[in-house]
Amino acid sequence: MEKKAHYDSILDRSKRITWQDDCYVDLQSTSETETEDLSWIQKHQDQLQRFTTTSFLEGMLTHLRKLDVLSSTEETKIKEAGRLQDQVNMLTTIVTGKDAQASDALQGFIESSDSQVAQLIINHDCMVKEHKEVLLRKYEQCRDRDSVSCPKLNISSRTLLLVDGLSDLQQKEHDLMQVGATRGGKRNHLRQLGLAKLLEPLTRVSLPPRVSLTVGVAGIGKTTWVRHFIRQWSQGAICTDVSYVLPFSFCELNSLEKLSAEKLLKMAFPHLTDPSLVLSSSCRTLLILDGLDEFRCTLNFSDAAPCSDPKKEVSIDDLITNIIRGNLLPDVAVWVTSRPGVASLIPGGLVDRVTEIPGFSPKDIQIFLNHHFSERDFANKIWAHLESHKILMVMCYIPCICWIAADTLIYIMQSETEESLPRTCTELYTHFCSMKAEVGEPRGREPVKMEQLHGSNRKLLGNLGRLAFYGLLKRKYTFSEQDLRAYGIDQLLTQSSLGAGVLVREESVIHTTYRFTHLTLQEFLAATFYHISSKRAIFDLFSESTMTWPKFGFQNHFRSAFQHAQQAEDGHLDVFVRFLTGLLCPVALKPLAGLLALGRDDGNQKTWASGFLQGLLVSGGAVVSLRAVNLAYCLQELQHTELLRSVEEDLRLGSLAGKLTRAHCVVLGYLLHVSPECSDQTNLTCSLNYTTVKCLLPQLLYCSHLRLENNSFKDDVMELLGSLLSAKDCHIQKISLAENAISNKGAKALSRALLVNRTLTSLNLRNNNIGSKGAKFLAEALKMNQVLVSINFQNNAIEEEGAQALAEVLQCNRKLVSLNIRKNAVGAGGAKRIADALKTNRTLTKLILCGNQLGDKGTIALAEALTLNHTLLSLQLQSNSISNKGMTALTKALRLNRGLVSLNLRENSIGVEGAKNMARALHENNSLQDLDLQWNFIKSSATKALAHALLSNSTMQLLDLQGVSAGTNGAIAMAEALTTNQTLQTLDLRGNSVGMEGAKALANALKSNRSLKSMNLQENSLGMDGAIFIATALKGNHQLTYINLQGNGIGESGAKVISDAIRANAPGCVVDI
Repeated sequence: MEKKAHYDSILDRSKRITWQDDCYVDLQSTSETETEDLSWIQKHQDQLQRFTTTSFLEGMLTHLRKLDVLSSTEETKIKEAGRLQDQVNMLTTIVTGKDAQASDALQGFIESSDSQVAQLIINHDCMVKEHKEVLLRKYEQCRDRDSVSCPKLNISSRTLLLVDGLSDLQQKEHDLMQVGATRGGKRNHLRQLGLAKLLEPLTRVSLPPRVSLTVGVAGIGKTTWVRHFIRQWSQGAICTDVSYVLPFSFCELNSLEKLSAEKLLKMAFPHLTDPSLVLSSSCRTLLILDGLDEFRCTLNFSDAAPCSDPKKEVSIDDLITNIIRGNLLPDVAVWVTSRPGVASLIPGGLVDRVTEIPGFSPKDIQIFLNHHFSERDFANKIWAHLESHKILMVMCYIPCICWIAADTLIYIMQSETEESLPRTCTELYTHFCSMKAEVGEPRGREPVKMEQLHGSNRKLLGNLGRLAFYGLLKRKYTFSEQDLRAYGIDQLLTQSSLGAGVLVREESVIHTTYRFTHLTLQEFLAATFYHISSKRAIFDLFSESTMTWPKFGFQNHFRSAFQHAQQAEDGHLDVFVRFLTGLLCPVALKPLAGLLALGRDDGNQKTWASGFLQGLLVSGGAVVSLRAVNLAYCLQELQHTELLRSVEEDLRLGSLAGKLTRAHCVVLGYLLHVSPECSDQTNLTCSLNYTTVKCLLPQLLYCSHLRLENNSFKDDVMELLGSLLSAKDCHIQKISLAENAISNKGAKALSRALLVNRTLTSLNLRNNNIGSKGAKFLAEALKMNQVLVSINFQNNAIEEEGAQALAEVLQCNRKLVSLNIRKNAVGAGGAKRIADALKTNRTLTKLILCGNQLGDKGTIALAEALTLNHTLLSLQLQSNSISNKGMTALTKALRLNRGLVSLNLRENSIGVEGAKNMARALHENNSLQDLDLQWNFIKSSATKALAHALLSNSTMQLLDLQGVSAGTNGAIAMAEALTTNQTLQTLDLRGNSVGMEGAKALANALKSNRSLKSMNLQENSLGMDGAIFIATALKGNHQLTYINLQGNGIGESGAKVISDAIRANAPGCVVDI
């Protein structure tokens, strides 16, 4: 009864309205207006906490105190609540706990205030919601164009690369040359950054970036990344703390002259009625400026007039400059995208974060092809063609060109004509334009004839070529409708198959612009215009509007084009002249025969051009620049490849020595970009000298693995290579300088480079003469260097003093994984220093100390270190005069060590006692997998002990007992072990006088063993019978893949019998007889 009374007191029947029989709407004790008031406060709770300032809070408290809504005690309680947000939270809690009048008073104060804070509290959420809807509608239209529809290649699954500024190559070279020189690869030390973290601080103590710069070559997908970011943000998937994203492209900004920041905002986003709210410091706003390279103005950061008033009208270039500089809209984050060359115009001090968009890797290209062209094995055919024509493969690292290449290749494959696939870039683009002109025509018809083609296509191609050429000269890559009209291009024709295939139309609220599908397509069409026009022009085509000295004949115009290209420091005409050269090849021109008025070609121009280009190869400075390398690219496009093939063959055979003239060096520079011989490693062993290294220096920068062995290099060459490794553009990850004549001076030059280099992971200095002094120089650098993981000092006479310097490195360096100091006479003293360092080092996994006269003292020191160090995986102590005493110390350590996997003790003085101690250790050790005891004095008794250890050991995979005098009894014991042991994979018993009985025992063991894969029984006096035992045993063994029976007195006839038996019993086993 009490419960019912309590319920009725809260919800009286008189306050319920009957609704459809037994359903009720319950009226609360408060009025409807009060409900709305409460919901208003709750609805705006987040905005109140986010946007309320100290002064605005003071105003609210004063207002509520005047109206007696708050008492002085409550006001004090609010002010003592702590942080500003906590004070606001306390205020709303107190007000909502009172009657409706209190809530009305707070709402009335906020709604009547004309302050920016009040407007943000009231309007922020609905403005943001509307803005997101507008952007989403606009950018959803581009989704199909932006998406490659392959989940593995979508931007959601890819990352940006965080870079430390721009390299010289990016700042000074053509996009395609950047991709060619680096083979589309990225620098190996770069950190990856997801798009969602673009605006986040990198560490807990750092600040978010104000100005972010994202660079990428033309066609890499900068605009696609921007659109994807906007869609993700609009859907609330990323950067949820950003209130407004304001995207602009420089294409649309090109149409503007003079305006203010607020006017620009109103013009582009008319739904944002109050720009001051959007640009407020209380809101986090991101301004995106996409495509700086397409801006018609050059940003001048030194002379731009300062402006800090968002209402003041200034020129568009000054407006952008002041925004980036932070004079205007200092609280707004800015994200600029650009091709690298133009991006370098922004002073580095103004940019907080630089990211780079990576291109396709070879694996990505395969994924792309398999996803889009899987039918009829087209993907594999296209891939095979790209593989055999590396120049095309390199271009496909750019996603846009990958589309162009794949579309064109599959179009040709699907046609029934017997046309060969394009082998050069020029051929590819002539087929592409021909394909776009032929869309809608039935495939497999006769080649296009001039009279059959619609005249409008020919006229359109000519006008597009003229637009492309003069746009290229002016570095203009976007065009207005007015530009198109000026060059005689009909708007309707831009919607034709050819027009729409080569031009992209971009529409925005501000302006409509056009651009070529890709920069290379603009360059190709520019080359077609120049090729045709140069045959009849009487004035210099590079001067569009001024009269020049008469210039007659194609050859003069061709020379003029190359003169301009060679003089362009940034190489922006490099690809244009490649296409211009390629158009002299009749095979390349054939697809466009009906679209260009070509006339008759007797082939003389191609012959002349090849001679002209080879003449340019010979001339030039002492250093091969990328301008010079571009000449070799031109020869490739011309399909004049005799010199290219000759140098590539010499490179493959290693016979370049004495042949490297300047022309050969230029071609070699080109081959470093495209040759399969240089893709994994560049082998210039026995090929170079000081002069040729100096000549090739700029091109060696971009090799990933460089072998410069046996070149008789002296210290002067190390100065050159030091400058190479110090360069910001350096891509070298591995370099081998083995078998040269480098002394401590050369080592000093290398050490200076290692202090700044951030790419080199492996350095091989084997068989030089750096001495202890050189080792010290390099050790000092290694204390600072945090990239190098492997270094080889073999046979450099570094001695104990050098070993001490390297020990100091091991105490502080946390990157070095492999250290080879074989044959350096470091002695027991040097070994002790290194052993002491190993007690604390936790990164080194491989240590080679062979041939260093360590003796038992040095070995005992290393054994002591192994009891504490469990990260060293491989220790090589070959030829160090280690006796049973040293071996005993090692075996004691192995009982405690949990990390060592491989131990090399060959060619020491270990006897029976030492080997037996090793056998005892193997009963307890659970990590050792490879043990090499070759050429020690172990004899049969110790061999038996080792065999017995294998009965219980389950980790040993390789055991080398070559030349240890195991004898027949040792072999029989080992055979017994093999019947039980199922982990040993390699057993070497060469030179142990095993005899026929031993062979018989081993043969029986092989019938049941299922783990052994390789066995060496060379020089064991097996005789014919012993060998036959082994051969017939293989019938039951299906694991053995290699066996060596050489030097066993079998004879030729016996060898044939055994070989036939093994072939019949174990066809998968390789036998050496």
